[in-house]
Amino acid sequence: MPLTRRALLSTTVATAALAVTAAPATARHKPAAVRHIPLQGAVNVRDLGGYRTYDGERVRHGRVYRADELGKLTDADVTTLAGLKLSRAIDFRVPFEIQQNGADRLPAGVTPVARPISDLGLYAQLLGIIGSRDPVRQEAALGGDRGAELMRSIYRAFVTDATNRAQFAATLRDVARARGPVLYHCTSGKDRTGWTSYLLLRLVGVPGATAREDFLASNTFRAEADRRTREGIKALGLMQNPDLLIPVQEVRPDYLGAALTQAEADFGGLTGYVRDGLGLNWGTVAALRARVVD
Repeated sequence: MPLTRRALLSTTVATAALAVTAAPATARHKPAAVRHIPLQGAVNVRDLGGYRTYDGERVRHGRVYRADELGKLTDADVTTLAGLKLSRAIDFRVPFEIQQNGADRLPAGVTPVARPISDLGLYAQLLGIIGSRDPVRQEAALGGDRGAELMRSIYRAFVTDATNRAQFAATLRDVARARGPVLYHCTSGKDRTGWTSYLLLRLVGVPGATAREDFLASNTFRAEADRRTREGIKALGLMQNPDLLIPVQEVRPDYLGAALTQAEADFGGLTGYVRDGLGLNWGTVAALRARVVD
């Protein structure tokens, strides 16, 4: 079915606001442990299990899932999700994103949890930039390092914004206390979802390099969808140079680095961020590890 202009703009911002890659997929960005959940209406749904911890144990499969938005799932996709026996699905999208792209389609019995985490208005901003059809405005907003700096700003806000910290903390507590598998997601499953996954993996003892590879794996899973989005935008005449979107469509090591550097500046490092920024005590961390590690 051909994309309408509104649908394409919505898809673009969905892919970009907290989005992913144009770089060729490489093996180093797809860890061997990744268990991808293939769906027709979402491309970045993964089981977070399979990773080894420092002490040789393994993150359990079937306990935690990370995903992109679930509003466009087919009936078959919903059936696939039903097989995961999810207890709850946590949605990090802000209301404007949900308004544009639809509420989650979930199997019966799954508790939806709205837990918005700020994108600093990037989703709406991109909608206006793309819809302007103005190459000068688009270059001024996204050219050079400007698109990447927008993303780094969002990652820094994961650390500096108290409301964001509370939402991340609540999600990690949910995973620690859940009686069934938990799924969390944002729009493209790479930034808010990526930071949550990085934190969770580090907290249960997965080495930093491995957690970083899980973070970067979004580039592999989103590459084709993001490429098609850029092609569609150009075909509609909305952008002469849709490659300006690449920095906001992909994940990069320096985006993750921006959050980690901010955590060092504000809280003395990741440990201080978890303890003082998120307010998680070590009992919660121990419960989290007991829940998700063999």
